[in-house]
Amino acid sequence: MKLHTTTTGSGSPLVLLHGWGLHAGVWNETIPTLAQHHRCIAIDLPGHGESPVIEDDVHAWAEACRAVAPKGAVWLGWSLGGMVALAAALQFRGEIAALRLVSTTPRFVTAPDWPHAMAPETLAKFAAELKSDWRGTVEDFLVLQTLGAATGRAALRTLRHEVFARGTPDPAGLAAGLRILENIDLRSRLSEIDIPVKVMSGERDRLTPPAAGRALADTLNGEFKSVPRAAHAPFLSEPALFADWVLNS
Repeated sequence: MKLHTTTTGSGSPLVLLHGWGLHAGVWNETIPTLAQHHRCIAIDLPGHGESPVIEDDVHAWAEACRAVAPKGAVWLGWSLGGMVALAAALQFRGEIAALRLVSTTPRFVTAPDWPHAMAPETLAKFAAELKSDWRGTVEDFLVLQTLGAATGRAALRTLRHEVFARGTPDPAGLAAGLRILENIDLRSRLSEIDIPVKVMSGERDRLTPPAAGRALADTLNGEFKSVPRAAHAPFLSEPALFADWVLNS
């Protein structure tokens, strides 16, 4: 089993991991700028795009990504992809140079001590609806990702286009990703990560609120940036600002 990748540009390696329901093509508008400075390795997560389905375990997904990622790379992860990047940093110490985490949280659903997240009931509803209407479920999730952004309509058009750009998403892969989002909780191990970290959140993000990103950055002793008027996909709504954030330490 090997995950599908696309490589663009030259220079120091930059691994890019997308979010749930999409594939590496979501970075298409961003990579041309990043590839002027980096060799960009964009990975289709398991069960997404052209990659095969594997077990619904974030550490297995991290291992699969590691198998196609060069050592010493910066890992740039968005949403679910950021969670995979966190898991990889915990598992493969010394192999990842730094993390760039976008709209990422160590725990996707709420808990008594973690209010900065989606209600478990809401995610469970998505999972139940996925079985009967996966297209509608993906569409609803895309809408949530752009809701509230100043350029939300344009971002939604991009996401709608990309979701089917590499064929029909695999419902089994989508379900595996949702189970990871339902069960993941990396908070207790974050102190083990000792590489440079930068975290970006959209000010209007309703899936991974800025408070989650700020808490993540604080725990990792990392830099935090909140993007005004952006929702869950700031790299689409503010591409120039995003590229500058990635490229400048």
